[in-house]
Amino acid sequence: MAPDAAAEDEEKWLAEGVAGIQHNAFYMHRSLDSNNLKEALKFSAQMLSELRTSRLSPHKYYELYMRAFDELRKLELFFREETSRGNCSVVDLYELVQHAGNVLPRLYLLCTVGSVYIKSKEAPAKDLLKDLVEMCRGVQHPLRGLFLRSYLSQISRDKLPDIGSEYEGDADTVNDAVEFVLQNFIEMNKLWVRMQHQGPFREKEKREKERNELRDLVGKNLHVLSQIEGVDLDMYKESVLPRVLEQVVNCKDELAQFYLMDCIIQVFPDEYHLQTLETLLSAFPQLQPTVDIKTVLSQLMDRLSNYAASSTEVLPEFLQVEAFAKLNSAIGKVIEAQVDMPSVGAITLFVSLLTFALRVHPDRLDYVDQVLGACVKKLSGKAKLEDNKATKQIVALLSAPLEKYNSVVTALELPNYAQVMDHLDSGTNKVMAMVIIQSIMKNTTCISTADKVEALFELIKGLIRDIDGAQDDELDEEDFKEEQNSVARLIHILHNDDPDEMLKIICAVQKHILLGGPKRLPFTVPPLVFSALKLVRRLQGQDGDVGGEEIPATPKKIFQILHQTIEALSSVPSPELALRLYLQCAEAANDCDVEPVAYEFFTQAFVLYEEEVTDSKAQVTAIHLIIGTLQRMNIFGVENRDTLTHKTTGYSAKLLKKPDQCRAVYACSHLFWIDDQDGTKDGERVLLCLKRALRIANAAQQMANATKGSSGSVALFIEILNKYLYFFEKGNPQITSSVIQGLIELITTEMQSENATSEPSADAFFARTLRYIEFQQQKGGSVGEKYEAIKVS
Repeated sequence: MAPDAAAEDEEKWLAEGVAGIQHNAFYMHRSLDSNNLKEALKFSAQMLSELRTSRLSPHKYYELYMRAFDELRKLELFFREETSRGNCSVVDLYELVQHAGNVLPRLYLLCTVGSVYIKSKEAPAKDLLKDLVEMCRGVQHPLRGLFLRSYLSQISRDKLPDIGSEYEGDADTVNDAVEFVLQNFIEMNKLWVRMQHQGPFREKEKREKERNELRDLVGKNLHVLSQIEGVDLDMYKESVLPRVLEQVVNCKDELAQFYLMDCIIQVFPDEYHLQTLETLLSAFPQLQPTVDIKTVLSQLMDRLSNYAASSTEVLPEFLQVEAFAKLNSAIGKVIEAQVDMPSVGAITLFVSLLTFALRVHPDRLDYVDQVLGACVKKLSGKAKLEDNKATKQIVALLSAPLEKYNSVVTALELPNYAQVMDHLDSGTNKVMAMVIIQSIMKNTTCISTADKVEALFELIKGLIRDIDGAQDDELDEEDFKEEQNSVARLIHILHNDDPDEMLKIICAVQKHILLGGPKRLPFTVPPLVFSALKLVRRLQGQDGDVGGEEIPATPKKIFQILHQTIEALSSVPSPELALRLYLQCAEAANDCDVEPVAYEFFTQAFVLYEEEVTDSKAQVTAIHLIIGTLQRMNIFGVENRDTLTHKTTGYSAKLLKKPDQCRAVYACSHLFWIDDQDGTKDGERVLLCLKRALRIANAAQQMANATKGSSGSVALFIEILNKYLYFFEKGNPQITSSVIQGLIELITTEMQSENATSEPSADAFFARTLRYIEFQQQKGGSVGEKYEAIKVS
């Protein structure tokens, strides 16, 4: 039958049932109004006969049941009023309804009158409840029986002979109340489980869905049990839990076992779970292999974790019952019993157990490592995890100790931590490595020994080198840069006040990052170099033998390491970066007064410039860096300095573009005039550089005139004029006012020539220069006299 047609038929059957209930309810009320009890019972039985249908789904049957339930509540109210007025005997009424023709209406009426009977207290509640729960065995149809027993549970829940209840009898009445609820629960569960066998196999999925809709009818019994005041810990331990678990295990139904175990955990107090942990956990390995045990067990551990966190006073109870050991053992048995449990299921259990251990026993690192070890054992012999859900759980597992202890150092003390990370695929391994670095940054964790650095870099190896042949070619460029910048920041914060230990840290980092490959080295070498240079400056003035294995930290030893490290960049290749780092090292060597080392670093920088730096823009940047660094060097003897300055001026004059040549050459003039007390002051060579720069500027003018038909920019001449003024003020005897005057006139002539192109920026620059000369003239004194001979207008 088509789904639409079946739904239409079901709606029609429901409508017929509702109409039958309404029709008979009408006549039932008329009979009640006329005090005709027998007629009223007859119509009520006919009304309840509508619930005998087998044609409705549970959802539609529930609608029909609620219609009947509303009428039964009115009928119960009528019976209660009549018996309280003395118009009829509740005992006679109880007997009378048992003569109804059909068993289902008879039992509904019996439960209704039974509720009134208990309320009247004319008979012990325990006897009536026992009678009712036994009589309900008469309906064995799963759906009809479930709703009948649900009705019994509903009308009796406020009439149980509990402690403090108005229906409390002798000392054993609590047992009777518990027995009644348990018996009703057991029978309802049997009916619920039996529903799966009703109908053809092809409709099994539909039946399971319908059964799932009815689960609360069964679970309400456990809720009622948990609300009975007389059910203390002893009774729960000795009677209630074993009986409930026995039913759960014996029903051998996946849906029932999962739902009922979840119900037990949710409805009973955490204290009870803790004190009956062994009994409760013993049931898990006995459940069906297809039951989602991980979810239920995880919920149990989460509840116990929250219970432990609620008050420190309960923690001794956890120690007393050895909760962690029992949970750990139970998880092991469950994983062993469910051989087909996917990895994500087992890892989820380990995450919950680890959370439990961290919250209940934060001081027991051995517990944390036990959980990680169990995870390693589960994953051993298997390929790296690629299941997205499983890898997320592994990240959660590894992140938990970091979040709890706010220190990566604690994680480094766990032998199994790194082994768990090894089971992650390359991508997730990097994610976890980033989590570790972010934790260090956030908590400003101090990694202060070489051993810890070794362990840390082993954890984050996914970021600092390719693992198992995995390449980063497919990685997004921005993501890659973010990862490597994180590693660089990490290197910067590694520190130890002891120079010898700091040197060991630098060596440990060097060993790892040099394995990083050409893409990573430009990111990771610079922070290591600057970290080493920071140590060098702490050791300024020290020297020592660099032989042997246990080498004390000395500048010479560190410079050797720096040389090896920067040399690795040549394989990248990244010559511009390597050149910059060589110059930084040369400057540090200058501060430490080790001329041979400084000279060697400069030599390497020049070699790179000659052989590797080929881009014209990069050459310009590099030569200015060389000039600036060399200018600050004061350690070189005459011979070494002449060699280096000669090379520098030579390179400057060989740049591709004339303007670049000119600027580099006039910058070289500063190499021959150092303002320090003992600095070089060679006025002639300064003048030679400036004259050479003028010739180059003039050549640039001629080239512009030849190619563009104009005289070109005079900006270079103005820049050179400013250099002349600088050295003129510094007292260079070779720079005279007449030379400056000639240059001013040259510039003025060039700017006024017919071929000159208008350049507002050059005009403004020249005007500011002339104003400066005027300002100096107005100062008076020796400065004014010096500038007096220069005519600016």
